[in-house]
Amino acid sequence: MNKAGKKNIDVTRYVALGDSITSGYTDGALSYYGQQNAYPKLIADQFKLMGGGNFKQPLMDPNSVGIGFSGNSRLVLNGKFNHRVLSYLEAQGDLSAFSKNNYSSQGPFNNMGVPAAKTISLLTSGLANIINGAGNYNPFFTRMVYDVEHSSVLSDTLLMEPTFFTLFVGGNDVFRFALSGGISDSITPSLGGSGIGFNESLFAIVNALTANGAKGAIANIPDPDSIPFFTAIPYNGLELDHDGVLALNTKYIKLGLTFSEGKNPFVIYDTATDPPSIRQLKDGEMILCDVFLDPDKELFLKGLTPIPKEYILTISEIGKIQTAIKGYNDIIKTIAKEKGLAFVDVHAMTYDVKTKNTYNSRSLGLNFEKGSAFSLDGLHPNALGQALLANEFIKAINETYETEIPFVKIIKYKRKILPA
Repeated sequence: MNKAGKKNIDVTRYVALGDSITSGYTDGALSYYGQQNAYPKLIADQFKLMGGGNFKQPLMDPNSVGIGFSGNSRLVLNGKFNHRVLSYLEAQGDLSAFSKNNYSSQGPFNNMGVPAAKTISLLTSGLANIINGAGNYNPFFTRMVYDVEHSSVLSDTLLMEPTFFTLFVGGNDVFRFALSGGISDSITPSLGGSGIGFNESLFAIVNALTANGAKGAIANIPDPDSIPFFTAIPYNGLELDHDGVLALNTKYIKLGLTFSEGKNPFVIYDTATDPPSIRQLKDGEMILCDVFLDPDKELFLKGLTPIPKEYILTISEIGKIQTAIKGYNDIIKTIAKEKGLAFVDVHAMTYDVKTKNTYNSRSLGLNFEKGSAFSLDGLHPNALGQALLANEFIKAINETYETEIPFVKIIKYKRKILPA
């Protein structure tokens, strides 16, 4: 039996509060396989070795193709070697998952990870109510909510009366803006009341979780520079031969754009300028990996059509994102210290496990290297990444509470691949 340690944490009722990463969302969708490898599930398995209880999740059907933010199925790779193409497993995701509430049959839930949830929205009553209209409710919460009309994610979390918790939130407060190429949604301001500003909302959540003496761990937010979704495609990945140079120099001569043999900056349509302009990408700007799923990706990635702004982050937008993340992370660390919580430095960890996936200008896709910690969407961890994340939490918990929780055996997850 492993010792709990001098400060003795109680893991009888462990609850994980968070967003898509906490839920086990992987390869662009929520699926049974991803849920089984979610870091809270892996932590709960280790907690059982020291008296932890059952860990309930709002499980998808094992045979489901998954359901993503846009109603899509999970992603798969088709083809062989360097010509593998990223595509959806099915033309449509498992929309039936949103039509059935699982609380009565499976709940209450220990995994309260809700894809697409922001810190501020975790406090919103009625977040699961479809009557509120598109953009004002969360269908991922609808399938697991206790009371559709009145529950918030936090209130349902508290129904479990947690004795220990993990909290990993804040990513969507900034990344939902980033994932749109800066053209929709907005970055949650640091200041403002609970439910409006990040700081006060996070304080309210932590105060509620610790009110009855529960201990826990809180994680900070990674930087887009460490996430392949934002970095895998280089700004100058437009590789041209003699004929390609001639074609593009002719096409864009009136705009003053010039090209040469070898690597060139991609051409983009920048709606952030006034007036909107067609220009070449600048060093430091980012192309989002969602471009690989666009039907016109070949035109975009060969320079024949400017890449739309929805797939681009400008230097100015990246600066706003990184400033917000720094502010959020400062508050997260402050709260951890004030409350005596374990602090999990995910920001540093993601740089340590940065993927080696590289852009292939010939296949107009990615070379997915073995050992990557990220799933096919380039944004969420795969099974290996989730195991590494679980161990990062366990490490912080052991250091803070003087526990001896055993680590997840990483070797078990290095070769786990989601079946096609």
